Amino acid sequence: MIDSNHQGIVASREHLVHALYEAAELEHNLMCTYLYAAFSLKSGDSEGIAAEDAAVVERWRQAIVGVAIEEMGHLIAVWNITSALGAAPRFGRANFPLDIGYLPASIVVKLAPFNAHTLQHFIFLERPEGSNEPDGEGFTVERNFTRSGHEVRLTPIAIDYETVGTFYLSIKDSLIKLVNQYGEATVFRGDPGLQIAGGMFGFNDVKPVICLKTALSAIDAIVTQGEGSQSESANSHYQRFVGIRTQLASLMQAKPDFKPGYPAATNPVLRRPPRPEGKVWLEDTTAVAVVDLANACYGLMLRFLAYTYSLSSTRNADKSLVLDIGIGLMRAMTLLGEQAARLPAGPSNPHCNAGVSFTALRDAAAFPVGTAAEAYFLDRLHELEVAAKQLALNALPRCERAAAMISKLVQQAEARFRSAPAAASTNANINDTQPTIAKTEQPPGNGGVEIVTTKDIEIRFQGERCIHSRFCVTGAPNVFLANVKGPWIHPEAMPTDKLVEVAHACPSGAIQYSRFDGKPNESAPPVNLVSVREAGPYAVRGELVLNGQPAGYRVTLCRCGASKHKPYCDGSHHDVGFSATGEPTSTTTDMLPVRDGTVDIQPETDGPLRIQGNIEIISGTGRVVGRVTSARLCRCGGSQTKPFCDGTHAKIGFKSG
Repeated sequence: MIDSNHQGIVASREHLVHALYEAAELEHNLMCTYLYAAFSLKSGDSEGIAAEDAAVVERWRQAIVGVAIEEMGHLIAVWNITSALGAAPRFGRANFPLDIGYLPASIVVKLAPFNAHTLQHFIFLERPEGSNEPDGEGFTVERNFTRSGHEVRLTPIAIDYETVGTFYLSIKDSLIKLVNQYGEATVFRGDPGLQIAGGMFGFNDVKPVICLKTALSAIDAIVTQGEGSQSESANSHYQRFVGIRTQLASLMQAKPDFKPGYPAATNPVLRRPPRPEGKVWLEDTTAVAVVDLANACYGLMLRFLAYTYSLSSTRNADKSLVLDIGIGLMRAMTLLGEQAARLPAGPSNPHCNAGVSFTALRDAAAFPVGTAAEAYFLDRLHELEVAAKQLALNALPRCERAAAMISKLVQQAEARFRSAPAAASTNANINDTQPTIAKTEQPPGNGGVEIVTTKDIEIRFQGERCIHSRFCVTGAPNVFLANVKGPWIHPEAMPTDKLVEVAHACPSGAIQYSRFDGKPNESAPPVNLVSVREAGPYAVRGELVLNGQPAGYRVTLCRCGASKHKPYCDGSHHDVGFSATGEPTSTTTDMLPVRDGTVDIQPETDGPLRIQGNIEIISGTGRVVGRVTSARLCRCGGSQTKPFCDGTHAKIGFKSG
């Protein structure tokens, strides 16, 4: 702890960065331990929990995962402060369990499954200053020690602290002293564009750090949300864990044999440890493969996060993509972590199951920005994809879902990192006297494409994308014949220039074309737009990449959750009586420095539409709702924050397949 004689953190940039590195590692480690406990919780009566208790346990899982996500936000806030000071954020940490002396004696960090003792440990870690909460059984320190004395040294030395809040107060004090000594403009000289901030990245509470006020505000938010006041902050991490403790005690009193979690290993490791005390060496072949892949996803996630802090906001689309892939890897790792807790550890430890070990990279520093880094990421993602597909052959549902997620991340990375393919031939040498030719490559209405060609233009119609807006049959009734048998598209019946205008009016992109008359084909619009239709779909315009494949410049995507051709809208919102405003509330957003470019759309498995690129989201009447470079848009129909996702898809069991 810091006593009255201790100098705290010396007011120098080096000492302060040293302390921020410890703060980052502390938040990082806590996030991992919370996730590990959540992974071990059981799900429903199929895993031995009575139906009346399953909903309670699921709320615990969501609460703990929610805390872990907020710890991620705290970690980003610490990184932002570090970046604002002109330093490179630290992404590494020590492996579990942490050695004595790495943190103060009062803080024990190790991986343990959910139970009353682990929960009490979480409460102890998040306790406010002055609390008399004891630590959980099995988490007591081996011996008391002091990491540093009262001496002020040129070399940064870790200070002791009783609570996390006390530590952050010392960081605040050092920041204030540093600014008083050198001036705010000198202290905060880091490029704000390197930071992760704002709702565009999915961390709505994280703000950019540009001055002392914003730095102190970030620290206050960490302490208040993490610890909070015992009497005032009902939604703090401390209070949320206390609430779970109360509910667990009540259930245990009524059902003494109640076991909400699997007996996951305490401190699992993948190789025989030189110091085996307190660790579980995993031997089961399948468990080892699952944990190995989970660790690889986790390690690559750290690399992506580090790379994000190397990219300036002048490359917001790339910055958003990199961060989004990193978060996607964490989601895949979550499924694998849950699976690991449900597999045996091996014959040497028959009393417990396995668990993801969060093996740390020797160094997770950012790679230099450029194509070499992108090539590395693609290679590594492909390695993970091969391993995931092999693991999915075991018919473990969580592994199958993780494999599907990783494959989508590969497609997403390939679409952005690799150069665009050469432009398709314009077929300029087509015979001028060629008659109209119609051919159907696949049955229309089943994802097939009807192609009709004349000497001047080729019209392509994809029935799967059609939402029957009728702009074609009303704007060009002699070209697009309604309710007829046989050929119904006759491009020769209208001048090509006029026909192209009709094609552009098709909001779904079901009608596309290629011109052979020497005039330009359709090009990307000057501003990428996502229009929110009243009680209807999203109408997206831009240079579109959907599921890793080029998708033209126009598309309408389901947001009611009922379409039979997801992610495309098929008009089912009319059939199910979907009700949702086309005039959502506007958010305060700055003008994007770049308003065009590629728009990458990735429908998450059983989740929202993840859209990346320079995007203006507008209402049905054209009013600006928001300007973002990344967004997760609801497509289950249930979000209370439409058009943005609020996680309702998980609660209502939305299925995208």
